[in-house]
Amino acid sequence: MGFNLLLAPLLAGGAWLVWRGKRKRRLAYIEGYRFHPAIKRKVQERYPHLSEAQVERVFDALRDYFHICNQAGRRMVSMPSQVVDVAWHEFILFTRAYQAFCDQALGRFLHHTPTEAMQTPTLAQTGIKRAWRLACAREGISPATPVQLPLLFAIDALLSIEDGYRYSLNCQDRSSPLYGDGYCAGHIGCASGCGGDSGGSCDSGSDSGDGGGGCGGD
Repeated sequence: MGFNLLLAPLLAGGAWLVWRGKRKRRLAYIEGYRFHPAIKRKVQERYPHLSEAQVERVFDALRDYFHICNQAGRRMVSMPSQVVDVAWHEFILFTRAYQAFCDQALGRFLHHTPTEAMQTPTLAQTGIKRAWRLACAREGISPATPVQLPLLFAIDALLSIEDGYRYSLNCQDRSSPLYGDGYCAGHIGCASGCGGDSGGSCDSGSDSGDGGGGCGGD
């Protein structure tokens, strides 16, 4: 009995070290992954106003998305950006490369799930809240009182993506250029169980409070 009591924490510690090492390797793989130039050309064909540097920024944001999916495990994470979603979809079309990437980066195949196919009406909202929390944590931003948007939530506006999602830090701020047009990012954070006051209902359009993002990974 005494030996077993000593052995249990050693086994648990060993398992934790193995898990930690695997996670570090996956994160390094995602960070160092180089997407095929043909995938980047497809994104630029869809959005011809983007420079090469801006397209690279899109794929930086796609790496961020894969990082937070890795962090979330098998829980669904909604995609907050239209342009990054396009890049992800083009990557998936390179089926062998995408399968190999998923194996190395996530240890499983990351499916692309449109909103219409999600299992419950509230799953998309849960997924965007999870995306917000994890994206904020990745960039050291408070999800409850953010002073800036994480890249995944900012990139559509930064790159002037015409069909993109727009997020406002403070949906009550009438001086904001996004007032009345876009999703309320601060409300996503406080609606997801964070501390502080959610500020009541948002005035940022019909989608206020639910957040944007059309697709999810599971």
